[in-house]
Order: sequence, then C-alpha cells, then structure tokens
Amino acid sequence: MDQKPTTRKGPDFCSLRYGLALIMHFSNFTMITQRVSLSIAIIAMVNGTQQHGPSNASTQGPLADSLHNPGRSAREFGTRASVYQWSPETQGVIFSSISYGIILTLIPSGYLAGIFGAKQMLGAGLLISSLLTLSTPLAADVGVILVIVVRTVQGMAQGMAWTGQFTIWAKWAPPLERSKLTSIAGSGAAFGSFFILCVGGLISQALGWPFIFYIFGSIGCVCCLLWFTVIYDDPTHHPCISAREKEHIVSSLAHQPSSPRRSVPIKAMVRCLPLWAIFTGFFSHFWLCTIILTYLPTYISTVLHVNIRESGVLSSLPFIAASSCTILGGQLADFLLSRKLLSLIAVRKLFSSLGLLLPSLCAVALPFVASSYTMTIALLILIPGTSNLCDSGFIINTLDIAPRYASFLMGISRGFGLIAGIVSSTATGFLISQDSESGWKNVFFLSAAVNMFGLIFYLTFGRAEIQEWAKERTLTRL
Repeated sequence: MDQKPTTRKGPDFCSLRYGLALIMHFSNFTMITQRVSLSIAIIAMVNGTQQHGPSNASTQGPLADSLHNPGRSAREFGTRASVYQWSPETQGVIFSSISYGIILTLIPSGYLAGIFGAKQMLGAGLLISSLLTLSTPLAADVGVILVIVVRTVQGMAQGMAWTGQFTIWAKWAPPLERSKLTSIAGSGAAFGSFFILCVGGLISQALGWPFIFYIFGSIGCVCCLLWFTVIYDDPTHHPCISAREKEHIVSSLAHQPSSPRRSVPIKAMVRCLPLWAIFTGFFSHFWLCTIILTYLPTYISTVLHVNIRESGVLSSLPFIAASSCTILGGQLADFLLSRKLLSLIAVRKLFSSLGLLLPSLCAVALPFVASSYTMTIALLILIPGTSNLCDSGFIINTLDIAPRYASFLMGISRGFGLIAGIVSSTATGFLISQDSESGWKNVFFLSAAVNMFGLIFYLTFGRAEIQEWAKERTLTRL
C-alpha cells in the first residue's frame, strides 16, 4: 500500500487491461443474451390457444390465426415459425435446465481454469454456447428432449466461461483497480438483459423467433474470434502490451502469490469463516436477483395490468440501471481505496451493505405502493440497480482473500447463488399460486429476510486480507 506512485505509472482507460475489460463486458453481454433468448422466443414458440396435439412442431396455429385476421401483412404471415405444444411444466423444465448445467461445471471449470488457463476455458465455453444457440431452432423441431439437452450443455459451457474470468483478473487487475475493472466487465450481463428484453420481441415480430437465436448466436461467434486473438492469460506474455503498463501490473501484484499449484486446501477452506461469509452473501444476493429476473414481467403484468409490449419495455428498465450502478460502484470503490479514505475491508463491507440493505428496503415497500404506477416502477428499477453495488463488495472478495484460488472459489460462490435462485424461484411460484396479493408480499418479505441474514453474517465474518491457507508456501523457487 505504500507504493502509491506505482499506481499512477500505468495508463488509465487507454490501456490494454481496460480493453480486456471491454471485451469481457461484450462476452458477458453475449452470454446473458443467449441465456435469456429463450425466455423471449418461447412466447412465439408456444401456441397457448391449442391444448391438444403433438408435443413437437405444428404450423396450424399461426396459419389459422392469420386466416382469421386477414388484415395482417403477407410479410408478417411469412415470418411466422413453427409452434410447439409445450405445457407450462415442460417450459419450466426447459428454463431450469440451463441452471443445472451451470452448476455442474462451476466448480471443476474454476479449478481447471487455474491450471490450463482461463483464455481457453472462457473462449471454449463462449464458443460452445454460441453454437448451441444457433442450433436451438433445429433442436426444437426435433423434439423437446433435445432442447433440454441443448440447454443443459449450454449451461455447462456458460459455467466454464463465467468462472474463468476471475483467473484472468487475478493476473491482470492491480489491487486498486479491481473493483473498476471487474465492474466494467460484469456490467455486460445487466446491459445484455436490458438489450434482449428490448429488442427480442421486435426481432421475433419482424423476422420470426428463430432469428433471435441466429442473431445472438452469431454475435457470440464473432466475440470468440475477438477473444482468442486479443486476450492472453498473463500480461507478461501479451505481444501488444506496453512496457510501462506491464511494469505497472507486475509491480502492483508482486506481493501476491503466483506460484503454480496442483492441490486445493479443501479442509482449510471449509473451516474459513470469511469464505463462508462470501458464500452467504452470494446466496442472499442471488435469491432476490433471480426473482426479479424471472418474475419481473409477470409481476408488472399482474400488478400494474399492462399489456405485453409495455411489460417487455418496463421489464428492461431495471437492467440498464443495474449496468450503470455496477460501473459507478466500481469507480467509487476504487476512488475510496486510491485516496486511502477507507480500508479495503471497509470498502467491501460498505458496498455489500448497500447492495443487500437498499434492495431489501425497496422490496419490503413494494406491496404497500402497488396502487401507484410510478412508485412501483421506481422501486423495481432500484432493486437490481442497488443490488449490483455488491459487485464491489463480497462479489470480488475472493480476489482479496485467496487470489490463487479465485476462479475455483468463484465457481463455488456462483454455485451457492444458483442454488438460491432455484429455491427462490420455486418458493415464489408456490407462494403466488396460493394467493397473488398476499403471495407477493410474502415473497418480498422473505427475500428481505434472506438478504438481512447474509448481510449480518458478512459484516461479522468478512475479511479482506489474504488467508493463511492461500499464501504462497516458503519454497525455494528461483
């Protein structure tokens, strides 16, 4: 921390590491659009008016609909694609299959990324996910079983890509720039959610729902080309990095362990309360975020009684707020650290508190302002926006306490988050099926309680110094 001049040596936004953050932003943008594409396309894929018929493709639905509405243009008639007789239960299995796939690969891919290199792991995951996105319309024509298999494998590929990022930042991000760089990269997911919700319906109407998959699958392939040509695991081996920036990164990370490893201290990790504080934070954070991502259109349509077009636009607004708050939060966190206004652990706990407390307050207030259109929309925008302040808190805390195992631990952390998402989605469906009004109130109250538990646990046990089990062993290595 005494080497403050070193922090100023490297160029700022016109540097290779910020270019890396932008490419990773684009990668996260691509992966989330591929993940959410089915949520948009399934509205057109499934013919809700027909209760009988085969579970595979049928073109009679749109044909009959067009004949009963002769005012529709021939172009719109021609862009209609196959319709599938998938029950709500089948749709639920299809939606959840990608989450199960992600869980399967989060931990092993995090460990393998630390050994074989994150460039290959992330690039391969993104490429596989993109190719499977392109093949989704064909899989739907073959049968629902193949769609489930495709989505599960796609989840496994995205699990590889999500966790590999933190291995890269362990070698590329100077300590005083970690919040800034990771927030720029991570904001791609929020912006991708906003973008796909805005344009997905328009693409489906103008070109047909298969083009949602074709367009975003193709974008992913382009991103892969960019990734494999520009990205390197280590700044010391990048052919285009300036000597000035390389010296800045290497010197700022000199105090951190960088020796190769082949074993993971599982027992020490299990006994580490600061690590459990991070896991608990992830569980709490993903609980509410998953509810918002999954049920936001349903809540807007049932509570505010707006049509589908307005619901899609309104559902996208919270995610542009989330993207903005992620970047601004990272900038503010690194400003506080670079000016030595707060210690590292104080910054992590401050942003974790804001990211768990503020959305909890908004969620608790939602049932009481349901009669106000403006207040409801404002609170729905604030929930994901303020939640993403956690990106400068416990979300990147593994880089502080165990940089050698950051990718492996990020896989476990996201596993806790995905488990929370599965449980919260199931609980939400059960609660609102009993009684809509009181059900939503219980959903938001329960989410606030989970957030408060995670916040108290993290404030009590969270740490920012490198743990003993994560330090480099005193081996003579020249």
